[in-house]
Amino acid sequence: MPKTKIAITLDEKTLSEVDRLVAGHVFPNRSRVIEEAIQEKLARMTHNRLARECAKLDPKFEKALAEEGLEEELSEWPEY
Repeated sequence: MPKTKIAITLDEKTLSEVDRLVAGHVFPNRSRVIEEAIQEKLARMTHNRLARECAKLDPKFEKALAEEGLEEELSEWPEY
């Protein structure tokens, strides 16, 4: 995937931590540290949003919806 160069501003404490990770060979460079941190944050935000939306669902309604029409067909299903 093509990458685009951007400029960011970090406080000294954060930059020192980034540099420590690079110096410790945890990441190959500053860009990789920041890119992975952003990817992880975006993934967490997406997961949290999904969890919030799922929490809004009514389990009884969802179960009834999922089972809708199954009673007529239930007798036709093979035994396991």
